[in-house]
Amino acid sequence: MKNLILTGGIFHPFKESSEALKRILMKEDIESEITEDIEFGLKKINEGHFDLLTVYALRWSMKKGAKYKPYLNQWEFNISDAGKQSIYKFLEKGGGIFGLHTAAICFDQWKDWISILGGKWIWGKSGHLPFGAVNTRTETTKHPITYNINSFNLEDEVFADLKIAKDVTPLMSARVEGQDNWHPVLWARKCFNGRVVYDALGHDKKSITHPEHSKIIRRSANWAIGNLKHN
Repeated sequence: MKNLILTGGIFHPFKESSEALKRILMKEDIESEITEDIEFGLKKINEGHFDLLTVYALRWSMKKGAKYKPYLNQWEFNISDAGKQSIYKFLEKGGGIFGLHTAAICFDQWKDWISILGGKWIWGKSGHLPFGAVNTRTETTKHPITYNINSFNLEDEVFADLKIAKDVTPLMSARVEGQDNWHPVLWARKCFNGRVVYDALGHDKKSITHPEHSKIIRRSANWAIGNLKHN
């Protein structure tokens, strides 16, 4: 199986984390290519016989907030119509999409991204809680991704107040340790003829390689490409 990882962006160690993700998925016989050239990658997914597209990047228009101005030249991104059509075509052919962490912030100028991923960052409303100790809570063990997965703790960054599609059923929630509010961080859904999983955790390599989280990541990738058919 072949996977293309779209990565890159600010404030996250994407290079290190993407390499860790590549190694984790290789254990499932999923071979990954990594690129920071988003448009090139989106063009390539329908030319290179890929089974999975992983969006593990922080690439958006960067129009909100003066603190992003120093990074505009390198990291500003607006998905092209060709890029959108490439994703539609990939899903229509039965391809899988796996969104990690900041995937919900990506492609902010594309109103249909929420219909694909199932969730979206809303500027002025959504936010990330302080990085640190996080508790997870499994919402169902009936889904193959979370089957026999117990709640666990890790260090990560929890997103709050994402806009979530109405048909999303969370598989797992998380909270900052010591706080009361839980936030959905994992779901899986079918889209066109393909499958999509979003995992809002995964700020860095330490999160990606956490034993329980890496198990969820492996299962998520397999479910998205149709290889996880039973518990």
